[in-house]
Amino acid sequence: MPHQHVMGFGGFLRTFARYLRPHRGKAFVLLLLLGVDVAFKTAWPLSFKFLIDHAVGERNGPVLFASLGALLVAVVLAMACAVVRDYFYADVGARVMHDVRARAFAHLQGLAVGFFARTRTGDIMGRFTTDLAALENSLSWVMASLVLNATNVAVSAVVLFTLEWRLALATLVGLVVCVLAPRRFSDRAGEVGYEKKRVEADLASGLQENVTAQPAVKAFGLEGRSIATFVRESLRWSTVARQFYFQSNLTERTPNVVILITEVIVMGGGILLVFYGDLTLGTVVAFHALFLNLSSSIEGLTTVVPALLQSMGGVQRIEELLAEPADEAPTPEPAAGAGTVPAGGGAVTFDRVTFSYDGARPSLEEVSFDVPAGAYVALVGGSGSGKSTALNLLLRFYEIREGAVHLDGVDIRQIPRPTLRARLGVVFQENLLFNVSIRENIRLGRPEATDAEVESAARAAEIHEAITALPQGYDTPAGERGSHLSGGQRQRIAIARALLRNPAILVLDEATSALDPATEESVNATLRTVAHGRTVLAVTHRLAAIVHADRIHVFAGGRVIESGRHAELLARRGRYAELWQKQSGFSLSDSGDQAEIQPERLRRFPILQELDDAILADLAGLLVTEVYAAGRGVVQEGEPGDRFYIIARGKVRVSRRRADGGEETVAMLDDGDYFGEIALISAVPRTATVTTVTPAILLSLRRRHFDRLLQRVPQIRARLTAPRESGRDAAGGGE
Repeated sequence: MPHQHVMGFGGFLRTFARYLRPHRGKAFVLLLLLGVDVAFKTAWPLSFKFLIDHAVGERNGPVLFASLGALLVAVVLAMACAVVRDYFYADVGARVMHDVRARAFAHLQGLAVGFFARTRTGDIMGRFTTDLAALENSLSWVMASLVLNATNVAVSAVVLFTLEWRLALATLVGLVVCVLAPRRFSDRAGEVGYEKKRVEADLASGLQENVTAQPAVKAFGLEGRSIATFVRESLRWSTVARQFYFQSNLTERTPNVVILITEVIVMGGGILLVFYGDLTLGTVVAFHALFLNLSSSIEGLTTVVPALLQSMGGVQRIEELLAEPADEAPTPEPAAGAGTVPAGGGAVTFDRVTFSYDGARPSLEEVSFDVPAGAYVALVGGSGSGKSTALNLLLRFYEIREGAVHLDGVDIRQIPRPTLRARLGVVFQENLLFNVSIRENIRLGRPEATDAEVESAARAAEIHEAITALPQGYDTPAGERGSHLSGGQRQRIAIARALLRNPAILVLDEATSALDPATEESVNATLRTVAHGRTVLAVTHRLAAIVHADRIHVFAGGRVIESGRHAELLARRGRYAELWQKQSGFSLSDSGDQAEIQPERLRRFPILQELDDAILADLAGLLVTEVYAAGRGVVQEGEPGDRFYIIARGKVRVSRRRADGGEETVAMLDDGDYFGEIALISAVPRTATVTTVTPAILLSLRRRHFDRLLQRVPQIRARLTAPRESGRDAAGGGE
């Protein structure tokens, strides 16, 4: 989220008043009860003047006992009002917290996908934890203390003038100094307090990332680096926190010093006035009691200031979240019947669509293609080619700025998002299951569905028998993120959830790329079955899954460069044929724990293309299968390289460290790609880190095995050590 101007005290009060507006009736009663407290604290010192000068001084017994009785009644009433006030305060505070929390969460649901792409999860979590806690702190006591003490100061100051104007004037000068002296410190503390909240969010994000990436941390021995990074961020927090606490303490300390000096001056003057007969003793005692009441209130204000500054930072961050624009965008002039979708089979048309995520580099340029109603259409291409962007626009995760996407002839920007998405059933690569029952996870597709409809969707997804075999059947908890189920079961439940909507269009976004080969083929067969009678738009990088498609659109560089059926595209010997050849030549076991490569397939790697058939056959036999779960590290930048990798299946991310300590992605590699070839020659340090994005099956060749080939074919060494283009170097994993 962009850094905004730090919220001032006036802005904080206006925001706080807006939070209280729905509960203004109870807030008004609360203010009246606070007024009773102020009245009692003011009357109590004044009673000393009456008791000393009239009851005791005049030795008037009836007045003395009547006054003491009245004071006792006043104490009981004041305490009763305080109890009622505490109840109202707790009630209003709890209601406001609920309102703000619910409003922030509801607003979060309406934000565009782009917001979540650019905002760290830890930062969002911080808004709902530490920032809301700061608001709760403000509601629980800060504001009440602020109002009560500020009112006490104002009322006590007025009453002091009625008692003795000369002493009151000296007191007023002290009050002015009390207000002005800490001003410089409080402004700085407000700025640093906001920065402290930002750094706390950074710490939370780093902690969350570390916990999520623990397999990679342990696999690469990154504990030390992780600790160093966390300590560095914690020291950064310590620096900011030290400034905040010091500035806050100065803000608190300065008025206390001033008020003590003022008390010595004022009370010394009062005693002198009594000594020379210009003032009664009762007046001085009452004045001093009121002065103590006033100084106590000032001390209360200074005590509450640091908490108030913390609250201001938290409230500003909550307001920043609420100020994020909702998932809306300008739409064309509405046509007749806009807002509805005509009954149709789910035909989709992309018409000269151009789109950029960052406003600088286009992800799609002049993209046009048709998805006829009832057809199975696939979008394929390498990573970053634009195929997934096209799906994001169809789902209105992002808004189209140039061109148009039509559903059954209607511009989707004229269709309310809920209406549009009700026509779509989506199966993602990683389908999140919630920690509720399997029945409820499926029912999320259509919350009003009956149990019979849920089970019918499960049968269509071919998961019903597996569910009923579980101890609790459909009432079995799925576990956090579906952890109690296998990958294939999670994907079939996701398919059932999509089918429960009875969608006109089934959208498949890499729906089987994270599954083992046998499960993938089984799930693909299910998807082909449920596709009958529906429009299917599938995005995939695995071409074997879409050879049956009615039409395939090939993306590259944000454009559609080829279109046709599988056989037609192979015959053209264009980009699709290249992708097909790259992914061909591998055989995998059903479980996915063993992979083999055809010797002839090795010839398509530039470093091996000059080898004869016999050597290629020997080399194929030396390759070892390595299986990695998603999110695991394969190689780490800086470690010695000792092997060459071929991706038989899966997707990996290649990244490098930046000068500032962060990481940048330099390539995404998938089926048929390779990396680490320079490690076959020497143990030079790896120049990039490679991490799996999906479960991956790799074939590796160790340097010691390759050395045997070098003895037979020395020209390989010359080829490997020849200068390479930097682009190829990055695409090859940066080794």
